[in-house]
Amino acid sequence: MTALEKGIVEILTDDARISTAKMAAMLGADESQVKACVKDMEARGLLVKYTAIVNSEKADDDLVEALIEVKVSPKKAEGFDGIARQVASFPEVKGVYLMSGAYDLVVMIADASLQKVARFVSERISTFDGVIGTATHFILKKYKIEGVLTEREGADKRISVQP
Repeated sequence: MTALEKGIVEILTDDARISTAKMAAMLGADESQVKACVKDMEARGLLVKYTAIVNSEKADDDLVEALIEVKVSPKKAEGFDGIARQVASFPEVKGVYLMSGAYDLVVMIADASLQKVARFVSERISTFDGVIGTATHFILKKYKIEGVLTEREGADKRISVQP
């Protein structure tokens, strides 16, 4: 990556809503150069998506989120990529990562209920050829999302037991 690309990525990672004019001023570059660089990074697949970080607890979102570890026996000529692509094709899957350690893949999933997550694991992931085992962990609370704390410091969230 060029220095300009690194600067743009750093700025967009912190705030994806920032204008190209502001980015250009921050980077000491011409706005047209920044616009062209952003378009080029999008075309090359370096910038994949712009998104908002939502604290689902405050949004009254009833989705159940889980992290599923998957142990895989890699297929010849495909390695882990074939199974990872199959798993990633489902709409409830939010992320698939190749990992080191006891499990090979980590799958992030969001669905409407614990039962739906359990069925996804038992009826979809575990049925793939090459899947040896899984371990499912349900996300109970998020303290930090994408580098941002979900609670403001100093806010006392305890419920009073005094009458």
